[in-house]
Amino acid sequence: MTLYYNLPVYKDTYQLIMLIYDVTRQFPREYKYSLGQDMKRDAMELVRSIYRANRSLEKKQFLEEYLEQFELLKLEIRIAHDLRVLGLKNYAEISELMDNIGKQVTGWKNYVENTEQ
Repeated sequence: MTLYYNLPVYKDTYQLIMLIYDVTRQFPREYKYSLGQDMKRDAMELVRSIYRANRSLEKKQFLEEYLEQFELLKLEIRIAHDLRVLGLKNYAEISELMDNIGKQVTGWKNYVENTEQ
């Protein structure tokens, strides 16, 4: 079993967290302590799900939790962009990183499903 912090998806998720912490610092006060906090919390949940999936024999459950939390975070990021508190450049950078992460987790989940059969 690979250590969770050596997984490419963990490294990309960690990079996403750092980016979210950076961009939410510039949010207006009205959004910093609501939407910004939610984004940070949901991003941290992603790391927990990676850790749990990597450690568990029942990986599928934690990967599904990851994907569910991931969709919520995508929605929050879209809302931040639509409210114009997240600039286009940051939105594009986050979106590209999230596309990459989504492919990795979906591939991992598909692999787990295929090996269970």
